[in-house]
Amino acid sequence: MESKLAALFLLLAFSSCSAKVQEEDPEFWRSQARVTLQSVLDRKLNTNVAKNILFFLGDGMGITTYTAARILKGQLQNQTGEETVMTMDTFPNVGLAKTYSVDFQIADSAATATAYLCGVKTNLNTIGVSAAARNGACKTQRGNEVTSILKWAKDAGKSVGIVTTTRVQHATPATSYAHSASRKWYSDADMPEAAKKDGCTDIASQMLKNTDIDVIIGGGRKYMTPRGTKDPEYPADFSSRGKRKDGRNLIDEWQKMKIGKVARYVWNQTDFSAVDPETTDYLMALFEPGDLRFEVERDPKMDPSIVETTEKAIRILQKNPKGFFLLVEGGRIDQAHHAGRASMALHEAVALDYAIAKGLELTNEEETLTVVMADHSHPFTFNGYPFRGQSILGKSPLWAQDMLPYTTLMYGNGPGHKLTNGKRPDLRNVDTKTKDYVQMAAVPTDSATHSGEDVAVLARGPMAHLFQGVQEQNYIAHAMAYAACVGADLRHCQAQTEAPALQTTFTHAGNSAGGIQGFTMLSSLLSALMVVLVLM
Repeated sequence: MESKLAALFLLLAFSSCSAKVQEEDPEFWRSQARVTLQSVLDRKLNTNVAKNILFFLGDGMGITTYTAARILKGQLQNQTGEETVMTMDTFPNVGLAKTYSVDFQIADSAATATAYLCGVKTNLNTIGVSAAARNGACKTQRGNEVTSILKWAKDAGKSVGIVTTTRVQHATPATSYAHSASRKWYSDADMPEAAKKDGCTDIASQMLKNTDIDVIIGGGRKYMTPRGTKDPEYPADFSSRGKRKDGRNLIDEWQKMKIGKVARYVWNQTDFSAVDPETTDYLMALFEPGDLRFEVERDPKMDPSIVETTEKAIRILQKNPKGFFLLVEGGRIDQAHHAGRASMALHEAVALDYAIAKGLELTNEEETLTVVMADHSHPFTFNGYPFRGQSILGKSPLWAQDMLPYTTLMYGNGPGHKLTNGKRPDLRNVDTKTKDYVQMAAVPTDSATHSGEDVAVLARGPMAHLFQGVQEQNYIAHAMAYAACVGADLRHCQAQTEAPALQTTFTHAGNSAGGIQGFTMLSSLLSALMVVLVLM
């Protein structure tokens, strides 16, 4: 033990010789704040009419997820992480949205999507309908349908698209085009016979019928084909085969509906890469039978990243001189959280941030309103007293009263609650940084629930200043529509008689993502002592 301790002290002493100490100088923080303050003072409002709306939705990306993803993004670049600047961080307008539904304090992705896409709050598990409709009751759906900003944009002559990492029939993308008393009616096979007799139709079929969507990218092949149809990628997997009882092949129907246009259907990376945005009018890309793979498990030879799908969608849609509306969902942040897998969730959030960067790169801020938000949060906590630069997926250096370590990220409930003879697991020899590690949870549930705190809303571009303060979540749809002059409220474009205003692009005036790369000798030695003590 003495030799190991000496080696550890020598290593820390050597590394500290080159440590940056600028953060100990008060002038470091003062000068940084002065630059940031001046950039805010110099900012000009952009009151242009938004030609385009680029809407990024991080499903389940609450504030804790946002913060932890920022740190992970920096640490993946071999930095300490805390001072990293996410692309999301550069958005100058920030607000909060209240996420409750009409019937529950804590909502799901269906009720929240109806709020921020359709401008109307509704009940749990329902999509594209008002709160007068009841979960699972088809008869209450008729006459209570509400349309989304995707349809408002299409009606205004814009091109529209959806990109998701889930199935395209999942709650968030489905709300942009469907009306359903149940978010789970993905195909007709998922519907009760009574609902079909009462005249309700499944979500997948509504994707073709309700709105002429130019770009559809995600997963969900099995909800589009007749029961038993072999999947092209997994022909031997029965769970991946077509589900439809009505015998319809919606993929074939979609292609036939586009006669006279250049419409491409693809299901793999090779064919996707071959799609030329300049000559393509319509694109349906379904890369999995169900949801797409998590980013860290994705096979780049088979499936494109969310950055690639976002770029392809924008390049196809932006050919329209009247502009476009594009919904991009990082949908598997939520699904990783439900499974208690923090590493997976954070990697998904980092991938979404890179997609946001690509969106900003491909569009002009003078004419494109870009909005980033979450639909809801999760019971996900960031706790303990980890040292600066410690792995966000690691353990607190301070142990609990039971003399066992715990992770700095954990859940209020979920599958990670494990007790043996009244004691929780000893994590001293457990690698908590792996993609499959399930974080500790206080309460045992099969799946981690959602949580009910407000979520962040970030915006830049024309009329981005509308996205400030604490607002009801349904306000978001109305603010986006007002900025772009789509939907019922056209006052903004009717009043636009002067030359477009210029906007100073907001840039983060903080220290770079590099940040500090070490600590002083004293803090390093104290850290070493703590590590040695807890390992003895």
